[in-house]
Amino acid sequence: MNTTRPRSRRGFTLIELLVVIAIIAILIGLLLPAVQKVREAAARSQCVNNLKQVGLALQNYHDANQKFPPGYVSAFDAAGNDTGPGWGWAAHVLPQMEQDNLYRQIDLKQPIEAAANASARVVIVKSFLCPYDAPPQQAIPVGPRSASAQLTSTTCTVAPANYIGNFGVNEPGVDGDGVFYRNSAVRIADVTDGTSSTLMVGERSFYYAEATWVGAVTGANLAPTPGSPLPVQTENASNFVLAHTGETYDGPANPKEINHYAARHTGGGNFVFADGHVAYLSRSTTYATYKALSTRATGEAINAGDY
Repeated sequence: MNTTRPRSRRGFTLIELLVVIAIIAILIGLLLPAVQKVREAAARSQCVNNLKQVGLALQNYHDANQKFPPGYVSAFDAAGNDTGPGWGWAAHVLPQMEQDNLYRQIDLKQPIEAAANASARVVIVKSFLCPYDAPPQQAIPVGPRSASAQLTSTTCTVAPANYIGNFGVNEPGVDGDGVFYRNSAVRIADVTDGTSSTLMVGERSFYYAEATWVGAVTGANLAPTPGSPLPVQTENASNFVLAHTGETYDGPANPKEINHYAARHTGGGNFVFADGHVAYLSRSTTYATYKALSTRATGEAINAGDY
């Protein structure tokens, strides 16, 4: 008769298990920052590719029309207030962005908010969105706002976007010293500061304020998004598609106003220039350089390595 007793298997003690869990936690803690950096680098690369596509579309539009598209198109009353229709620069380059079917749905002669444009104005175009940002996944309501930046009524809903045209140094108004403004028709020949040193389009994160590819909805106001670190303020509808470089500066990663450029990339943001190349502007870029890059014909000298 075999009386040999089977060997008992020794398991982990509680202390050993806790040590293993602690080691795994440390490894995860070391790995997460590296994963985050890889994800950010991939998103930044995709953002660059998007802006390259935007830059190429604008160049092709210029080739076909001998001018860049208008910042937005609008008639105006005796006081200078916009009366519509409001379609912006991005809407005009949809055919060059391989969005010809969407472009054909738009009646540019009718206001953005017209019933005929209801289906087109809410279409999300992924090439106008930065993958590192967190824009809404559906159309956003726009309309007039109170002094506390609350919607008083909804004029219509429009698709979100992250890429904004360069108005110049001053706040968007009638005429800007950048590439885009109301009813603008800027030619490459007008960019006497040089197309390689003049900003054309940059980023605005929904962490700070809204933007759309559609245009300036007549009578609507731009405001900070819920939870934005920016103070309560409102701006007119042209700021949905245009930005200015401002009179205060800590880089596009730290805007002071809702109608500034405002990226979520670490320490800076991507811009496409009037010659179509894309560059990253960081906080190390001086305000004098940033201001000079945003104007098209003021004669400032930009040296290699300034940005």
